Amino acid sequence: MDIEELQTFVEVADAGGVSPAALRLGVSKSIVSRRLARLEAELGIQLLARSTRGAALTEAGTTFRDYAARACAEIDAAKETILPAGDLRGRLRIAAPLSFGPTHFAPVLAELARRHPQLHVHTSYSDRFVDLIAEGFDCAIRVGTLPDSSLIARRVGPLFGKFVASPDYIRTHGSPETPEELLAHQALMQGTEAWQLLDGDKVITVRPQGRFKADSGVALAVAAAAGLGIAALPNYLIDEYLASGALVPVMTRYPPPPAGIYVTRPPGQHQTRKVRVLTELLVACFEQNSNPAGTPPV
Repeated sequence: MDIEELQTFVEVADAGGVSPAALRLGVSKSIVSRRLARLEAELGIQLLARSTRGAALTEAGTTFRDYAARACAEIDAAKETILPAGDLRGRLRIAAPLSFGPTHFAPVLAELARRHPQLHVHTSYSDRFVDLIAEGFDCAIRVGTLPDSSLIARRVGPLFGKFVASPDYIRTHGSPETPEELLAHQALMQGTEAWQLLDGDKVITVRPQGRFKADSGVALAVAAAAGLGIAALPNYLIDEYLASGALVPVMTRYPPPPAGIYVTRPPGQHQTRKVRVLTELLVACFEQNSNPAGTPPV
């Protein structure tokens, strides 16, 4: 059974259609369709029910997908085992945050590609929470506090931040001094997330409210500088605003706890050498640069 046909089937199954799978694989839709047709002919069974809206797995396809994915993972692991030491090939698909990735992670990814000329590095920069499995990513670089999930995560560096607001906002609404007072203010958030604050060694969780939300930390920093409310943002996004006086720290007695920078990957899969090498590069980057993600709060 052709491994390319198995890999193509898994991509189509996970992507939900021929077109998105072709985009992931970097081949034409006709090639994807031919590979699927050959695989179904060899098995003598229909794996996908195709329609104008995409491709859905049949009952047989659902069962076969898991076996095919495991087989592909084992083949990838076997290939890595026999490659020359340090040699990386194939494709590595990475999801990275837009607010942090192009400035802090892009140099590491460029260095990875430079060291391994036969490795194809494909990075998608977005501040939305990417579904690694459904969208076919090998791993993601994520910043902040990770929500509970089945993903496997490795912490590669620290991330520090502050609560901030503009002087105009403070003149109009005052500066909160306690977690209870914070709840009476407009919060600038990415969604409906809870905020954590440190009271000495104790972590306090609050659920603020606000009318301005955005899936970009950069946009929240701009909104805070415009006087729309209080934001909890990493130092790397607000250092320039603080230096110019456009933003000032608030809730300094109750700072947000240090967060982290993580490499996450789907569960139940063999960790490929590609992901491991990327992770090691990021760890080395943050060890060499003691202040890559903003200075710790004073």
